[in-house]
Amino acid sequence: MDRASEEAGQQAVLRVFFEDPLWVGVFERTSQGRVSVSKITFGPEPKDYEVWDFLLRNYSKLCFSPSVEAVVKETGQNPKRMRRQACRELRQPGIGTKSQLALKLQQEERKTQRRTVSRRQREAEKQRLFDLKQQKRKEKHKGR
Repeated sequence: MDRASEEAGQQAVLRVFFEDPLWVGVFERTSQGRVSVSKITFGPEPKDYEVWDFLLRNYSKLCFSPSVEAVVKETGQNPKRMRRQACRELRQPGIGTKSQLALKLQQEERKTQRRTVSRRQREAEKQRLFDLKQQKRKEKHKGR
């Protein structure tokens, strides 16, 4: 299912598809020729109203990938053509390559953030143990 809205050069598309064993949604946001993507895992097959409700409640919490250059084609909006195109997109499995690229960038960004945070925690723990050891050594020599 696709939900598209256009306002001042911005477009948003939500594609929901089955990725064994779960239903997954990919929300693509296009603005000023750049695409950013957020991946949503639904679990069991969501109904249209559940997807809509999820977007209304959680749009501000979605974590979008860094934006990637994309070619945006501006064409006429023939309703019959749009309907046929929506049916075609529903039959296509998976997500577009630009979306995959954006998701990969987001994954790499999170990975580097995780690494820096864990490195800081490791160093802080090391420093704490060192300070504790120094304190014990000083206490042993206090009476001399």
